[in-house]
Amino acid sequence: MEDRSAKYRAFYAQLICAAAKVTDSRIEQAFRTVRREAFVGPGPWSICLGGHPYVVTPDDDPAFIYQNTLLALDNARGLNIGMPGAHAYWLGGCGVREGEIVIQIGAGSGYYTAILAHLVGPGGRVHAYEIDERLAGLARENLKDIGHVDVRERSGIVSDLPTADVIYVCAGAAQPASEWLDALRPGGRLVFPLAPEGVLGGMLMITRPDQGAIWPAKFLGRAQFIGCAGLQDAEAGRRLAAAFAKGWDSVQSLRRGGAQDETCWFAGEGWWLSTAPPPAPALGIPPLADITQA
Repeated sequence: MEDRSAKYRAFYAQLICAAAKVTDSRIEQAFRTVRREAFVGPGPWSICLGGHPYVVTPDDDPAFIYQNTLLALDNARGLNIGMPGAHAYWLGGCGVREGEIVIQIGAGSGYYTAILAHLVGPGGRVHAYEIDERLAGLARENLKDIGHVDVRERSGIVSDLPTADVIYVCAGAAQPASEWLDALRPGGRLVFPLAPEGVLGGMLMITRPDQGAIWPAKFLGRAQFIGCAGLQDAEAGRRLAAAFAKGWDSVQSLRRGGAQDETCWFAGEGWWLSTAPPPAPALGIPPLADITQA
């Protein structure tokens, strides 16, 4: 069965990375290497395409889970291992490099934590936060043999976050947590779904400049996630849904404070997104895409 799984993983990795237009071969290698079975538990499994009902696989043949689909961790709550094609695209967008320090918010059972660990290598570090007790326990068990990963069973919205080169958030929010922005090193990238629960929003990448309150920002595509506890706001969600309906690919910067002007695309408390460019060029990212829900 392991030989069959390896064959499926190789094809799956090639297929999703081709669809995501990934140019970093390390991302394909990460998806080829990490076994999805270990993170979803024994089959049969419940799988779905975003926004559609779950379908139970006929048996535990791993061919069923090496597809570009969501894998249920908790059907009742809609908790899933996210869409691999979307994550491949976003990971390519934020350019995770070997030796970097990554914070992951919303580790689930640890599948994308393992992918991140592969990308940073043993010279890097992944700090994975998971607030759900059961999922944190699964992640800790699944990742126990990866020495440069630690799993923290707590919220990822805390003032004592370690400094990081990348913060990769797998839970939808109505705003970027100030704690995430403050934890970034200069040149660091925050990638998070600006998408309160129930809202089809977008995966936003914000890059910390060397100085100043104007940060490069760019949507990497549309996204919808389960909500991040502590960062939900129904009114902001309604305003965000309206903003996305009018367009989203013109956003170029995040402003921390300051007076809003005619370039304002969306505003939160103490921050706003602007269609005006930042003073310095942002890191290069792939063309925009709308892959599907994660």
